Amino acid sequence: MTPMPSSNPSYERVKRLNAIGVALSAQKDQSKLLEMILNSARELTHADAGTLYMVEPNNDSLRFVMVQNDQLNIHLGGSGQPVGDSFSLIPLHLPDGSPNERMIVAWSVLNKKTARIKDAYHEKGFDFSGTRAFDEKTGYRSKSFLTIPLLNHEGEVIAALQLLNKIDSAGTTVEFDEEDQGIAESLASQAAVALTNRRLIDELRTLFDSFTQVIASAIDSKSAHTGAHCRRVPDVTLMLAEAANGINFPGLEGFSMTDEDRYELKTAAWLHDCGKVVTPHHIMEKSTKLETLVDRIHFIADRFEILRRDLEIAKLKETLAAAKQGKQLDESRLTFYNQLETQLKDDLAFLQLANTGGEFMADEHLARVANLSKQGWIDANGQRKALLSDDEVANLCIRRGTLNQDERKIMEGHMVHTLAMLEQLPFPRHLQRVPEYAGGHHERMDGKGYPRGLTRDQMSIPARIMGIADVFEALTAHERPYKKPMPLSQALTIMGRMVEDKHLDGDIYTLFVYKKVYLDYAKKHLRDEQIDEVDINTLPGIQLQSINDIKARN
Repeated sequence: MTPMPSSNPSYERVKRLNAIGVALSAQKDQSKLLEMILNSARELTHADAGTLYMVEPNNDSLRFVMVQNDQLNIHLGGSGQPVGDSFSLIPLHLPDGSPNERMIVAWSVLNKKTARIKDAYHEKGFDFSGTRAFDEKTGYRSKSFLTIPLLNHEGEVIAALQLLNKIDSAGTTVEFDEEDQGIAESLASQAAVALTNRRLIDELRTLFDSFTQVIASAIDSKSAHTGAHCRRVPDVTLMLAEAANGINFPGLEGFSMTDEDRYELKTAAWLHDCGKVVTPHHIMEKSTKLETLVDRIHFIADRFEILRRDLEIAKLKETLAAAKQGKQLDESRLTFYNQLETQLKDDLAFLQLANTGGEFMADEHLARVANLSKQGWIDANGQRKALLSDDEVANLCIRRGTLNQDERKIMEGHMVHTLAMLEQLPFPRHLQRVPEYAGGHHERMDGKGYPRGLTRDQMSIPARIMGIADVFEALTAHERPYKKPMPLSQALTIMGRMVEDKHLDGDIYTLFVYKKVYLDYAKKHLRDEQIDEVDINTLPGIQLQSINDIKARN
């Protein structure tokens, strides 16, 4: 077959149509896609004006999403001014339920057919009173119409394209011909495919996002004490990543993010603790050192009450014996009993405080717990028992937090489960690194972290960012019952020491402080009393040379 010469207008239109079809399939932005459809339809048919309607979710009305008119210099929707409430919805059915077939665009949608009108003012089949009113108001003359429904793969109308006033080479308004209709219908078919694909992709992404957030919310719901952790970590993660994006901060040179990169990191942040779904509830909820199903500090308090009563009984017996001899109890003995009772109160208060956990338990406090464990009490059978059991001693001597070693291993196991769960999922190419990012926030820069024992050089920048984000959220969270809401200066000091211990990344921590990401987060999530002054020069772990370098560069 001999190729058609490029000077053939019809050939050029088909060639342009093909190019537009390729562009439509590649466009990811919904608003730009809609604008491209209307612009392309007007270009191919030489229409002076055009409108794009979308079928509302209830399938019973049409919404104006794009309105263009070159002669009147109108450009609403897309890159133009918002359509807003400038136009009312067009009902597809009248109040009595009958089809709204007097309006041309409604008729086209209801009948799934193209409508081509030579001159609206002389058309008998449709009601163009609204068009006439518009013309009287603007001085425009609406004449030729071409209205095409856009059908998806299931044969459902999802949109409608209406073209107005074809302009010929002489600048005269003429009617749309059969070739215009054919080319416009072909474009409408390609546009419907592009819109359907875009809608399906958007709906799948919305479903996926909702699913990840449901998982995170379920994990947060397991514990009132870590309630919003999975929801807040994505915030601080993205804030820090944006601060690092393109800044070429020392140690982070060359790091930049596309929209796809941001989405991947956000997804990882939402899923970073998904393995906690298998963590036992009593460990997730362990708010004190002695808590199992109940807080066993109450059992210890009962033993102290027995000791106090035994002491009181001994005191009363001795007082009664003295009274039988016509004497009063010696003052030194009264002082002795009072001192013992005061000591019991003090020892119980100490154990109650030790039970709450904290950032660090001093050696002298560990020794005091050990000494108290050597004391005893007499049960109802007259048997002497230790004041503290071995298990109670072991738990009360936890140096940091409320979890003992066995419980901490179980808790740390959530990372193994997180990786196992995420690595089973068939993530698409643009989400391939979600398991890496989500699974790395408990690794350490010196390789002593878990679950894989990775070093700094083996970890990506986003994974290290998540490590900073996870620690900062945990330190500043105000729901933890075992500690008071931590002010910014204290949290950043602790993080600085973790940098010095090769736990956290020093470059990212320095950027976190230098760009005041912590403050942006604090204004959104922390209590007013937690937001105090932070002196960057007094914080440990800060890479001051990095800050000086970036200041000199800028």
